[in-house]
Amino acid sequence: MIKYVVKRFVQMIVVLFIVSVLVFLLTNFIGDPVDMLVPENATLEQIESARARLGLDKPLPVQYGIFLNDVLHGNLGKSYTYGLPAMSLIVERMPATLELVAVAATLVLLVSIPLGVYAGAYPKRKTSKLIMSGSILGISLPSFWLGMMMIYIFAVVLRVLPASGRGEPVDVLGVKLSLFAPGGIRYIILPAVTLALTNLATMLRLTRSGILENMRQDYIKFARAKGVPAKSILFGHALKNALIPVITVFGLDLGNMIAFTTITETIFAWPGMGKLLIDAINKADRPIIVAYLMAASCMFVVLNFIVDILYTLVDPRIELR
Repeated sequence: MIKYVVKRFVQMIVVLFIVSVLVFLLTNFIGDPVDMLVPENATLEQIESARARLGLDKPLPVQYGIFLNDVLHGNLGKSYTYGLPAMSLIVERMPATLELVAVAATLVLLVSIPLGVYAGAYPKRKTSKLIMSGSILGISLPSFWLGMMMIYIFAVVLRVLPASGRGEPVDVLGVKLSLFAPGGIRYIILPAVTLALTNLATMLRLTRSGILENMRQDYIKFARAKGVPAKSILFGHALKNALIPVITVFGLDLGNMIAFTTITETIFAWPGMGKLLIDAINKADRPIIVAYLMAASCMFVVLNFIVDILYTLVDPRIELR
């Protein structure tokens, strides 16, 4: 176990190093931040002074060396727009994003797995066919369109839910969360459902295919012959063996929801990391973009490690090697 953890830690360092190189190089092609910081009528001397102040007058290898040294010391630079450390801005917005993703992920699990088990156990029923038709619709419709339609229906027409914002957050163990504030759940329903729908449809179809495959196996036939109740066969045998691919995809989907909430947060004006990233891209604020991508990469690596641990809990035959 210790050897495996050390191995994964080394892999994480290598991955983050490669990501840092790619991020640093690619952010140099998104635009010149100096153009955003100096007045339109700035002189050449003012432009060069701003470039030197940001360290952009040095060759790329030197810039990367400075960047890597700062990263190793936990410093990803100061935002060109806000004048604050980029990582502190990411950390400040992180609770809003994680809160949104947690609610969306809970919806995915609570809805997709039971419906997937039902559709896989009884594939010929009309209800199962209706469920699968709905899953195709969920996969096909783009999230930005779903978000706008939900705003129109529930906020404009019915006026039962707010169209945007997060509400007033409250401190929960030192973390600002709006979910536990009075009326806070009303603000999170629309963005969470929008974020969850596509992933919910994918998980539902994956669970159904796993149940279908396992229900044809000999051990299921033996369990039925022994008189094992249908509920125990479905949830104690078939679902348990179908969970390995489900866990894999859910781990990746969870990482995607954390890293790519940009569309949902922009549509609903949710003050999370994704909204901060979009604003930073519009202003060519490189430190924030780099800090966001590095934080997202760390989350993906950690989630993949957690998924590997979950494999051993679901199926004892799998060993960490």
